[in-house]
Amino acid sequence: MTSYKENEAWKEASAVEDRNFRPTKANGGRRKAPFYKVLQGMPIAVDAFRYGTIPNVTAYFLTHAHSDHYTNLSANWKSGPIYCSEGTANLIKHMLGVDSKWVHPLPMDTPITIPNTGGVQVTLIEANHCPGSCLFLFEGKQTVNAGDSAYKSPYVGSAKVFRYLHCGDFRASPQHVLHPAIKGKRIDHVYLDTTYLDPKYCFPPQPQVISACAELAKRLAQGRPPDDTQGGKPRTMAGWFTRVDKSDKGKEKAKESDAPGKTLFVVGTYSIGKERIVKAIAKALDTKVYCDSRKAAILRCENDPELDAMLTTDPLAGGVHLVPLGVIASDRLKQYVDRWKGRYSKVIGFRPTGWTYTQPSGSDNLPSIPTVISRSQSRSFNYANLQPMRNSTSTLQVYGVPYSEHSSFFELTCFALSLDWGRMIATVNVGSETSRGKMGKWVERWEAERKKRGGAKIVEHRAEDYW
Repeated sequence: MTSYKENEAWKEASAVEDRNFRPTKANGGRRKAPFYKVLQGMPIAVDAFRYGTIPNVTAYFLTHAHSDHYTNLSANWKSGPIYCSEGTANLIKHMLGVDSKWVHPLPMDTPITIPNTGGVQVTLIEANHCPGSCLFLFEGKQTVNAGDSAYKSPYVGSAKVFRYLHCGDFRASPQHVLHPAIKGKRIDHVYLDTTYLDPKYCFPPQPQVISACAELAKRLAQGRPPDDTQGGKPRTMAGWFTRVDKSDKGKEKAKESDAPGKTLFVVGTYSIGKERIVKAIAKALDTKVYCDSRKAAILRCENDPELDAMLTTDPLAGGVHLVPLGVIASDRLKQYVDRWKGRYSKVIGFRPTGWTYTQPSGSDNLPSIPTVISRSQSRSFNYANLQPMRNSTSTLQVYGVPYSEHSSFFELTCFALSLDWGRMIATVNVGSETSRGKMGKWVERWEAERKKRGGAKIVEHRAEDYW
């Protein structure tokens, strides 16, 4: 697609995504699908359920079971077969009541030929996002101009084999570019999760943040103050924790049955997601995990035996409770804990979200690509970096955790430099021409840097699972 045609296709996409759209007989009773929801030259749509029955599409794919990706999917679905991972299949049948006859779970890491697509093969790859999430690597010839876009492919009917990598939502890592289905291959189109395609979002590596939460929870449960210093200043929260004097140990033991003295850890989660932090904290504390029956039923759809073994239906047996993310605020968290009638003397809340992250003061908002890489790789994150949020008290403490299951800007940069691709297509924050323009400039800079490096070469990484 030429730059002119691409600009026109984006204008067309912006028009069909108009928030004021209402289905009527005059407009066919359905919203038209923008070009980036239907693979070029293939009868395949991805995360496109809000558009109903899309012209010439014979296979509908779902990357994961988050509501912004399955919008309008329901028990009434009858537009065509849905392909996804086994975990996602379990979730949409349980949560949405989608009829099993439409749902076709596929195995991970195995090329599968999709029926009625002209021989297109797909390989599912772990997305490092929420449970059940995956990338889709599509390989095949272009056989049909499916979808609603006026911009058609000139390669339909040709012998050329195309490769498309649809990322859905993902947390990019070296394991993605080193995956056997991807390594050494030229990817024609990458449909990229651009949630954080802005240099102000270079939050710390996911594994380090998970370990930090587990270590902090362990220390707080033991009554040990996080006694590290940061920037030469002692941690001001050290005074919040009381230690039992040796001479009082006997008295304390005698009172144990009368006074609670327990610390409850509460973790905010989405309907699906953040489970890795939950498991790490529960393992560090050697305790069970409690949540309400609705959440427990969702978790049991995820095919995670380790998490299943941790779950309990007894709120007092679970040292870790799961609640919606919005509950992790001092006022709402207090209301939640009040339900347990004084059984806990301290409550620690963890609020894990990428929006918690703020870049260090004085950061350059237009850094060079080498600076992005060197700056991010020179930093590390541990429990001492987690600070109680404003309005925390000695008995109710809330920690904002800079944790996301989307790629940071740094990770997107490493991913783009390490992969051989022809075209990047943004899938998030695309509603504004200004936003698309800013992201497009970074894509151009990635291309230029890749050329300087002599082509796609994997960026040196600190571990298998993060750069």
